[in-house]
Amino acid sequence: MGKYTKDDIITKARELAKMIADTEEVEYFKKAEAKINENQKVREKIASLKSLQKQAVNFQNYGKTNALKQVEAKLEAIEKEIDELPIVQDFKESQYEVNELLQIVSNTIANKVTDEIIKSTDGDLLQGKTGSQVKNEPNGMIH
Repeated sequence: MGKYTKDDIITKARELAKMIADTEEVEYFKKAEAKINENQKVREKIASLKSLQKQAVNFQNYGKTNALKQVEAKLEAIEKEIDELPIVQDFKESQYEVNELLQIVSNTIANKVTDEIIKSTDGDLLQGKTGSQVKNEPNGMIH
């Protein structure tokens, strides 16, 4: 039997999540998101997007292809305008930073678990093989 239960690990994961939520990266993300929500220009552009999306759905339902193409072009233009706003770029950057942090944590856990399995089975860390893989290799490499 192992020393830890799934519940123990979930408890630790929650502690880790709290730590991550209290990093500079997440603080920056929250500020960037708030700036977007408070920005009049962004709000107006998002409102335009929503109304154009409704029009697009109507044109699609009634088979009005030309009108649909025009609306889709407008939608694309507004999305581009939104993307080019500095506060939106800040937000995307902060989103990227938070995702990168989560990815690093996830990869670190996965790699460490693998290393621990290899070590505990007297495997070969350099080759990334567990003890049973090393012992059962066809070329008879028994340590």
